[in-house]
Amino acid sequence: MSDGELESLIARARELGEVAGGRIAAAADLPALENERVAWLGKKGEMAGLMRRLGSLTPDQRPQAGQVINEVKEAISGRIDRRRAEFEKAERSRRLVGEKLDITLPGRPHPRGRLHPLTQAVRDIVGILRDIGFDEVRGPDLEDEFHNFEALNIPADHPARDMQDTFYLAGGGLLRTHTSPVQIRAMKGRKPPLAVVAPGRVYRCDADQTHSPMFTQVEGFMVAEDIRMSDLKGVLELLLQRFFGKDRPYRMRPSFFPFTEPSAEFDILWEKDDGSTSWLEVLGSGMIHPAVLEAVGYDPQKYTGFAFGLGVERFAMLRSGVDNIHAFYENDQRFLRQF
Repeated sequence: MSDGELESLIARARELGEVAGGRIAAAADLPALENERVAWLGKKGEMAGLMRRLGSLTPDQRPQAGQVINEVKEAISGRIDRRRAEFEKAERSRRLVGEKLDITLPGRPHPRGRLHPLTQAVRDIVGILRDIGFDEVRGPDLEDEFHNFEALNIPADHPARDMQDTFYLAGGGLLRTHTSPVQIRAMKGRKPPLAVVAPGRVYRCDADQTHSPMFTQVEGFMVAEDIRMSDLKGVLELLLQRFFGKDRPYRMRPSFFPFTEPSAEFDILWEKDDGSTSWLEVLGSGMIHPAVLEAVGYDPQKYTGFAFGLGVERFAMLRSGVDNIHAFYENDQRFLRQF
């Protein structure tokens, strides 16, 4: 190719660059700008056509022409990028005007989580007892017969085992029927004096309006020299008054438990929806049986103690006016929001 033809190709490249600049500036929107990009920089665009003409140049001419064409391509590409940025900025501004935030409006409320009523009841009960010197201890849900029965003066042939309605496991062991096994484990690991509160889930084959096959208990006990029934009564009166209020009627009546002697139950007056009232048992208690003290290595001639176990669901039902224990487990949001 002659020098004149080389100059003509270079001039054409620069001319197309000027034309492209004008058309890019005149593009009305992003789709129109994309059409210009394809027209100038696409595989079949003007710049690609110029690049194909380089093959007709001599080896000495190609670098000079190729440099000019590449400069024009870069200039066109830069104009397209700047024009695209202008369109995007204008679109952001348009959206901001349409989505203007009124900072004087109140914020959107977000629901806050709350403790489950049973969790709150456990914390309240344990907190009351910890305030008067009880240590919180927990034990396993899966127990053996020694800790759940035998160490608590309930041998294999004792009729109280039938009353427990126990869940036995195929591989051995059982689901604890009360939190009293924690009493055994704690006393075996400590020396008197001691005062312990042990909350946890327990399991029995029992279900009706006031019973559930899985429920929550709190076990409490105290062992030292010269512990008396009056100490037990004082602790439980304090617990009931602080949890339910001093105006809630309660009564203490004789009862029987294999692991305490003498034994007593505490009842709370339950006001029903129809206006009638009835006594509802909420906890069992008594002086720890000498056989239980011997099972953990304590000298019953030297030490005495009391123990009690209460149903947390019953405490929560009475305090909140709930008449069906299963409401605590159904996860009905309408029920839970009341707490």
